[in-house]
Amino acid sequence: MKKMVIGVAAGLTPDFGLHAQNFNKESMKEKSFVPVMLTPYKKDKSVDYKGLKALTDHYLEAGARGFFANCLSSEMYDLSPEERLKVTKTVVKQVNGRYPVVATGSFGKNTFEMAEFSEKLVDTGVDAVILITSHFAEPTETDEIMMRRLEAYLNQTKSMALGTYECPSPYKRILSLEVLDFLLDTGRLVYHKDTTEDIEHIRKKLHRSQGSDLGIYNAHIGSAVASLRAGGAGLSPIAGNYYPEVIAWLCQHADNPEKRAEVDWLQEKLREMESKITVNYQLSSRYYLNKSGLNLELRSRRAEQPLSSGHQQQIDLAFREVQDWKERLGI
Repeated sequence: MKKMVIGVAAGLTPDFGLHAQNFNKESMKEKSFVPVMLTPYKKDKSVDYKGLKALTDHYLEAGARGFFANCLSSEMYDLSPEERLKVTKTVVKQVNGRYPVVATGSFGKNTFEMAEFSEKLVDTGVDAVILITSHFAEPTETDEIMMRRLEAYLNQTKSMALGTYECPSPYKRILSLEVLDFLLDTGRLVYHKDTTEDIEHIRKKLHRSQGSDLGIYNAHIGSAVASLRAGGAGLSPIAGNYYPEVIAWLCQHADNPEKRAEVDWLQEKLREMESKITVNYQLSSRYYLNKSGLNLELRSRRAEQPLSSGHQQQIDLAFREVQDWKERLGI
């Protein structure tokens, strides 16, 4: 399966204009913080595009060097197809070519519909289209079946630059080394968001992808530093929706021997903090960001309960502690 030929129908499929070789690799050479972006809402839960622009600027000022729009943190399953496209286009326009923007494109009942939506996503100006691994096979289906569906999608999208995401929804399907090899052979894979929480599996993926254009971005804060030092391209944790400037600092200094003690100290602090901040994630992240100067409504289409006063107090304490971190690290 690894040597499966793609592009059988290349002569019959359109060229969408987004090529792997066009991905902005120069900007991704440094270890990069790539936020998994929230979608701000107004009080009536319609998308707040003005707030989205302000949030994008906040990530930029914090040191983001790439953006993942229309992802699970964006509540992509709760957005209409039109909103997914408009949210992505808003981010692309606000970033204005400074850094790469990627967004999920594998929506549809079959590979034809996925390819059709991906084409529309390319028109927004994204640098790569992200495929949810669990969109291509049911939990009980084999990697062989998954690769056949991927091949069908690839044949319909020709040279489009692609990424993969082990999204927890509809279920978490870890990208096996066999499927990774298959996708690497296409020459089109430039981004992978890893959610395995398994540093040994990450190291195997890094080894397999050496010499390719693929960058691997770890979503797990507990193994953040280990993955960066093993050759990971960067980080995409939900913690970046609380203190993005801290995650950006970690990416910048993880390989710096002069900062090793500080980096190791911060890694432990981040691990301890994770469970404190992420209760009612969609609302607590907005509450935290507002303490950092944003003005987002505490609204979510996904959150089932409002943010309690107890949770607010917990975030207040976390915010004060993070300010101490920043003072110690000179952020």
